[in-house]
Amino acid sequence: MQAIKYKKKNIFYTDKGKGKTIVLIHGFTETLEIWNRFTKKLSKKYRVIAIDLPGHGNSECLENVHTMDLMTDMIFGVLKKLKVMKCLMVGHSMGGYVTLSFAAKYPEKLKGFSLFHSHCFADSPAEQENRNRTIAVVNQDKFTYLAQFIPSLFPVDVHKKFSKDIELLIRRASKMEKKGVVAALEGMKIRKDQSEVLSKTKLPVLFILGQKDSKAPMARLWEMIALPALSETLLLRECGHMGYIEYPEETCEAIATFAKRIL
Repeated sequence: MQAIKYKKKNIFYTDKGKGKTIVLIHGFTETLEIWNRFTKKLSKKYRVIAIDLPGHGNSECLENVHTMDLMTDMIFGVLKKLKVMKCLMVGHSMGGYVTLSFAAKYPEKLKGFSLFHSHCFADSPAEQENRNRTIAVVNQDKFTYLAQFIPSLFPVDVHKKFSKDIELLIRRASKMEKKGVVAALEGMKIRKDQSEVLSKTKLPVLFILGQKDSKAPMARLWEMIALPALSETLLLRECGHMGYIEYPEETCEAIATFAKRIL
């Protein structure tokens, strides 16, 4: 793991392999370590960069609110310092929101992108209010929130099967400062609807979706996947929000196949 300075703060990343570049962006309360299995496989043929978003993993907080655009600009800064000209960007969950922001601001840096258990829609007023309630809970008791939130990302019937993975995710997330958790929640709360980015992009898009994903608006996902001019979709019928754990071989292979086609 390496670090660079961005706005005088330490941002950590891994950079493995050689060749054309794949950039992996984790989600809310996750770290770049979620991609370890993917990086090991993909770096045999590609240069694979995984980044700890601000306030996550080892990266420091940048602001009190980490907007999607702020995180996008940070990623752009990292890629510039690493001399990455173009890449395939893959974003899981909140990382998908950041990836869409990146596609809106810096499309010339992309050969294509993937939304991995993510979507293009903004929070509704009700969802924004729920974010406010969540922020209040985190400020009162961060660990209890994380211990309830992270298992909810998996279908209930697989909690026992993935109990060790869930424990590891909670343990990693618990190392986050309260400020980092809140900054991400505040940023997601005010993120923009990016439907227009998908409808206007000329870049190829890969959607990876779980039919049992409790965090995705399934009724609207069909609307979303019809937006890009060029897209493909992997729909995992028995999968929740954590395909990189629930179906690691299938999801990694989907990314590898997509990368082979577009890079």
